[in-house]
Amino acid sequence: MAASAALLAGAALAATAATQPAVRKHHKVTKSHAVAAVAAKPAVAPQVAAAAAPKKKVWVETWDEPTYKDSTAFDQVDGEDLTVRRAAVEALGPFNGSVVVTDPSTGRILTIVNQPLALASGFQPCSTIKVSVALAALNEGLVSRIKPIRLPTRTSLDLTDALAYSNNWYFANLGIKLGYERVNYYAHLFGYGEKAGIGIEGEHPGKFPEAPPKNGGMGMLTSFGEEISQTPLELAALIGAVANGGTLYWLQYPRSEQEINTFQPEVKRNLDIGRYIDTIKPGMRGAVDYGTAKRAKQDEEVLGKTGTCSEGRTHLGWFGSFNDSGSRKLVVVVMLTGGKPSIGATASGIAGEIYRRLTEQNFFRVPTPLTPASILTPTLLSRHSDLP
Repeated sequence: MAASAALLAGAALAATAATQPAVRKHHKVTKSHAVAAVAAKPAVAPQVAAAAAPKKKVWVETWDEPTYKDSTAFDQVDGEDLTVRRAAVEALGPFNGSVVVTDPSTGRILTIVNQPLALASGFQPCSTIKVSVALAALNEGLVSRIKPIRLPTRTSLDLTDALAYSNNWYFANLGIKLGYERVNYYAHLFGYGEKAGIGIEGEHPGKFPEAPPKNGGMGMLTSFGEEISQTPLELAALIGAVANGGTLYWLQYPRSEQEINTFQPEVKRNLDIGRYIDTIKPGMRGAVDYGTAKRAKQDEEVLGKTGTCSEGRTHLGWFGSFNDSGSRKLVVVVMLTGGKPSIGATASGIAGEIYRRLTEQNFFRVPTPLTPASILTPTLLSRHSDLP
């Protein structure tokens, strides 16, 4: 990876110097030797040369997962918001991937496109891990929004642009300063390595490594999510907490009219991140306005974080987002898997198309329907207290 070279530039340079082969002196080739060599070559028969046909190009699939696939084939739509689902399915189109849309004010899942993929044990989060790393570093006092950090390229970046442009060196540096124990603590606090939902049939938890990764250590852990498995539901729950001010809800997936009518939110943890949300929002907004997620830009204000990397022989593209205007907020998470088109920028474009389609239907201008969930406050619904 390009990032690996950036993180390990010094080591690579030293290794190159140590292993560089000695330059061998070549004997000078005289004109007479050259002429003799040419004369010794056998002549090519004209008729054979004329008969030689150009080789036909053969395309070889180098990825384990197809880029294009019917992502709705095994879905059950009972209980879903069909307006939201239609927008998600049409925006995803032929791509092999998953879309999860939730209500961040309650934790209700409104639709899951490609349910088997979304509920599986997860994929490397790529650069979406940077949201949790930024929150951890802010809480530990290691960084501020406007204080720049000098990069090896003799330029400097502050937190806003580091998030917007998804700068790997910046977040690798934060990971090294934080150390494994603190990163591990905050990751589990924010929901990594555990189920995001409650009572969701078929859901598997993601995984968090028990030690720094062998490939790149803390730098790769906090810039690419090396050795982490993140599910789309885990990312949706965390982005929901950013969107609502710090409440990490258990995600719930009502599958019948009765379950919808009796639905009540359940708080997993109240995260002490409220005072940092306004610090990371400009970077997540910048990603859409001028950074890695420009394809999501539109009239509705959208904030988000992209992620792009390869896991084995599979390319991954992530985008976790929420709208920050209108009467209703949604969290939209898109995860793509396949070949080279499966990148964070493509995922952001799909999310942007979902927001656009729903905006055209005035979805965000209509207040959330009055239900038991909208009457009860999060403090009355907490199932678990904060982690120590």
